[in-house]
Amino acid sequence: MPPLSHIVIAGAGTIGTALAQVLADKAHLFITLLSVEAEVVAEINQRHINTAYFPQIRLNERIKATVDPSVLQTAQVVFLAVPSVVVVPYVTQVSSYLKPDAILVNLAKGFGGKQQTIVKELAALIDNPVCTLKGPTFARELIHRIPTAMTVGAEDASVFKQMSELFKQTTIHLDYTYDVTGVEILSILKNIYAITIGIVDAHFDSPNLRFMIFTRAFNEMRNILVKFGGKEETMFRYCGIGDFGLTSLNDLSRNRTLGLLIGKGFFSDDISGKVVLEGRIAADIIGEQLERMKIPVTDYFMLNELNKIFKGSADIKKFIGNILSQDMPYSE
Repeated sequence: MPPLSHIVIAGAGTIGTALAQVLADKAHLFITLLSVEAEVVAEINQRHINTAYFPQIRLNERIKATVDPSVLQTAQVVFLAVPSVVVVPYVTQVSSYLKPDAILVNLAKGFGGKQQTIVKELAALIDNPVCTLKGPTFARELIHRIPTAMTVGAEDASVFKQMSELFKQTTIHLDYTYDVTGVEILSILKNIYAITIGIVDAHFDSPNLRFMIFTRAFNEMRNILVKFGGKEETMFRYCGIGDFGLTSLNDLSRNRTLGLLIGKGFFSDDISGKVVLEGRIAADIIGEQLERMKIPVTDYFMLNELNKIFKGSADIKKFIGNILSQDMPYSE
């Protein structure tokens, strides 16, 4: 494959815009934001700003935007920065425009429509190389070029080399793993357990308790990761403990914020049905799959207790006491 130069980022939201700004610092790259929002596209092209997401940031004038999917015909790398629930339908819709060797990079953190990982569903849909890119990444920091770490999960070593070259001399630092499933599953689990940490912190501003629960949650994530076919070592990549730490301990995290709201009592039956955050949806899917796999509840006790809250079958006041009553599973 020739040196990478034509990059398309599908989605001109926070993460897509931030990534474009970082990559546009490399003068030889042609960066295009592909969006369905005509007003956002016009504003980026005419005023070099995206007020819907970063009203105070002037974008690199080399960043172009379009609503025309035909731009994909020359793209060597396509970053998928659209919501997790629409990634697969979106790629299905634009697949005829893709170059056969274009690399698709999944940035979304969630399940596809068939309740499988997005990369797995994409691999069954198209013949293009597909990888995943996940890590402790707040878009607000990324766009300000704060050093940021992410994990590339790919089955083909050549993808690692191309991603390494693409991000070379930028503020994005990479590590790599062949455990694509593990990277995808951890990006889902960290949202779930960030809610739990938020609930705990809403009740007790206690470092001792916070990191006790953090450790238990990390261990439960490890158990579930292995059950879904991931590798334990992936827990120690940027996509693992790094992303979980960021999402569960920082108030910029939406899923942690959901936990704080639940812990403070701002979670009625009416609100429950309207919450569509990744962690809320994923908790139910993961729980159902573990139940079908006949995995003992003791292996995912905290997740089970959280799902009881979402389903309205548990008292939030007893949540912390319940999860503290269950010791961590024995590990050889």
